[in-house]
This record gives sequence, structure tokens and C-alpha cells, in this order.
Amino acid sequence: MPTITTELASPAVWDDIQHALSGGGDGRSCQCVWPVLTNKEWEATDLAQRTTLFQQEVASDRPPGIVAYVDGEPAGWIRVGPRPAQRRLGRTRNIVATTHEPLDDEGVWGVSCFVVRKEHRGHGLNAALLDAAVAFAKQSGARVIEGYPIDTSKTKPHVNDLFHGALSTFLAAGFTAIPGPKPERPIASLTVA
Repeated sequence: MPTITTELASPAVWDDIQHALSGGGDGRSCQCVWPVLTNKEWEATDLAQRTTLFQQEVASDRPPGIVAYVDGEPAGWIRVGPRPAQRRLGRTRNIVATTHEPLDDEGVWGVSCFVVRKEHRGHGLNAALLDAAVAFAKQSGARVIEGYPIDTSKTKPHVNDLFHGALSTFLAAGFTAIPGPKPERPIASLTVA
């Protein structure tokens, strides 16, 4: 049985985060800044600019996420942080229509991105990442944690769309599904304070 460990993002694990993001999907090209940029800002950036933005965020006082390791090898990533800092979330129609929380509430944290290297998929890494994200959010003063998953029982998403996470992962971690206008895209919510 492999050993899964996690580490908060920091400059010391920058290379590990990059390794985790480069194992398949859009992680490498996105640099996990899609949630913090508006569409206009996203369209105006290239990979080098996104990498710089992400590196600055990783070096800031508030880690933007957590890297996971399988037997010491960087294998996955999750973005978690206050929802207002992830500006795209407050501009996404489905989230605006579905959330029960004020969009500007710093006590509401969002889990907006999962990345797992291809060779580590299907082994519970998303669950371990989500557990670590919930613990970090609680410790950092979150009142509510939201996720924006895909309900894979209602749709068969393209693998690259699974960066949102699967609803089943959130439900297994104690989150509640809040139905919205898109049946396959509920909000997962967990009150922690």
C-alpha cells in the first residue's frame, strides 16, 4: 500500500508542484491560475506569465494549495483558499446562482482545482488532497468550504474537466450537495465553524 503525504505550497516545494502539474491534463499550461484570473486576464497571459503569477502566489503569505506525494514522489495538487481571492468563482453563473453564501465573504473557502498525475489516478489521491485542504481551511479560519464538482452519475465528463473534482469525493468527505440550475454541477458545501 503506497504512503500518501501532503505539504502546503511554498517556494521549497515549487519543483514538486511543477512535477505534479505536468503529469497529464491541463495543469502545466494552466499553472493553476485560471481560478484567480478573469476571462480577459486569462486570454492576455501566456505560459511564462501564468508561471510567474503562480510562483508569486506560492511565495506569498497564504499558500494557494497543497501538493500530495505518493511514496515521496510529487503526485497531485489541490487549490484551496478564500473564495473572494479566486475571482473567477464569483463570476461563474452556476456558482452565483447556487451558493447560499455571500460572494465577498472571506470565511468561505473554495476548492477549485485538483490535478493528479496519470500514473497515480484511481488510488484515492483526490480524497487525500481534499482531506488536507479541509484541515488547512479549518486551521486558517474558514467558516464554510465549497467545492464545484461534477456529478459523474449524471454526466460523463472529458478527463480534463475533472479538475473540478467528482461530487462523490466531496460527499465521502462529509460535504452536502446544493443543487443548482445545472444538475450535473451542484455546489458541495461543508460548514466547519
